[in-house]
Amino acid sequence: MTEVRPGTAASASLWERDEEITTVQRAIDALCADRSSSGELLVFQGEAGLGKTALLAETRRIAEQRGCTVWSARGGETLQSVPFNVVRQLLQPALISLMPEEAREYLGGWYDIAGPALGIAEPGDRQADPQGVCDGLVAAVRRLARREWPLVLLIDDAHWADEETLRWLAAFVERLDDLSVLVVVTRRLGEAHGAGARILETAVAAATVSDLSALTPEATAGLTRTTLGPHADAPFCREVWAVTGGNPYETVELLAKVRDSEIEPVEAHAGELRALNRSARGGGLVARLEELGIDATRFAWAAAILGTGISVELVARLATMSREDAERCARLLREARILTEPDPATVRSGDSELEFVHPLIATAVYNSIPDALRTAMHGIAAQVVTDSGLGVAAASRHLLQVHPDDDDELVEQLRQAAREHLAVGAPEAAAAVWSGPCWNPRPPRCTPMCSTSWAAPPS
Repeated sequence: MTEVRPGTAASASLWERDEEITTVQRAIDALCADRSSSGELLVFQGEAGLGKTALLAETRRIAEQRGCTVWSARGGETLQSVPFNVVRQLLQPALISLMPEEAREYLGGWYDIAGPALGIAEPGDRQADPQGVCDGLVAAVRRLARREWPLVLLIDDAHWADEETLRWLAAFVERLDDLSVLVVVTRRLGEAHGAGARILETAVAAATVSDLSALTPEATAGLTRTTLGPHADAPFCREVWAVTGGNPYETVELLAKVRDSEIEPVEAHAGELRALNRSARGGGLVARLEELGIDATRFAWAAAILGTGISVELVARLATMSREDAERCARLLREARILTEPDPATVRSGDSELEFVHPLIATAVYNSIPDALRTAMHGIAAQVVTDSGLGVAAASRHLLQVHPDDDDELVEQLRQAAREHLAVGAPEAAAAVWSGPCWNPRPPRCTPMCSTSWAAPPS
């Protein structure tokens, strides 16, 4: 029988995860034992809130304690159209440590092929061969991996990774037999769609897979008493489990609200748990956000539109508020457990100051934005991202959400984004940029555009 309670250093989301942690420890031991040993792919899968991200954090802690180099990345629900987004995140530590001349020398003949996809070289004027770029990325990571041994690669929310990254991942893990690297991936089942789903299935086909399950009533009771005190009685603990279904994330959030509300954890108050749980999710979360005020709501909406690289400065520009007001709103949202400061070990310096506490919260906030306002905010975000020097390609995911409405400037921006995607070896992303504005219903005047300026692919 597994131990119900984790060590004191472990996250609450690691209760009843002894078997998974043992798998991680065994894999890291094997990695560190022999530089010539074969690599391995571990996959943790399950529904939202079961502690997949917490397991990756624990993997990082164990690996770094053993002296491993750890690189990590995360897929984003609104970022799947950004080519090479996740693999770029993954390689940022190595890319930042290399000067341009060093990168060119180290990657050799692969520099001009893989460099544009990684964002360390300017794309050429011609369309890159996607297979050549994928091969170049595999070769680049293999070279970096040999230099950085023992190396652990962590990819969270792989179901939301871009197709280009997933193709690289599928090709890379095929070569783990002769490369000593540990790759750990998390995913939700049923969340990936289309070509991305098929590629992801191919990538994880030979993995060691752990299917995560909800907490048992015993673990939920232990977590409840650890959080609220040993005096939490059995009926109250059973109701916590019944209300949350043993979902670790929901359990932790519910117990935080019980503590904040100063509710005694006894049977007489067990009936209040369902209402508290509703307030921590979905419509209840939106209502809680609105209670923080109009400015905080606007800030949260802007953060949800950006999705990643959430800096107070960018959010302030998108939400059209002063830096002082933006910092105040960020503080309110942190205190409300809606936003949090990211782990400094997992983000590039200066790239992000905030992130949502959980993807479930990000999705709820994004979906709460009124449709017309969401469209308008994406248009503004495209300009903010472009003005920040991140380029038209980075802004293209926002442009896809904006009605064309005979806007010649928007058409040209999308043309340029498509050209950049083609130049780095992402033809599917280029096609998505090009056809995207016609996927959704448009005013009648859009129809002629679909057969003229929108229909012809960029030259």
